[in-house]
Amino acid sequence: MPPLSPQEAQSRLASLAGWQIVAGELVKTFQFKDFVASLRFVNQLGELAEQAGHHPDIDIRYNRVRLALTTHDAGGLTQKDFDLAAQAQKLVG
Repeated sequence: MPPLSPQEAQSRLASLAGWQIVAGELVKTFQFKDFVASLRFVNQLGELAEQAGHHPDIDIRYNRVRLALTTHDAGGLTQKDFDLAAQAQKLVG
């Protein structure tokens, strides 16, 4: 899958509330009630990521989960990143 141009990536970003492109990665930090809720979200997302064969970088800090998405083998952002970001959004409503 070829990487998106910067213009294509910015265009797709408009449909993802709270996401940003930082240093070539699609990133967002989610905040939850507590650590258990953070883990629940990560486990649900992990199942979706495994099904998609596309795995985000995940940083858990108690009630905050930072996701960073990029398609390493494509050398940048692809539709896969935006699709998984949209699935993460659906998990939190």
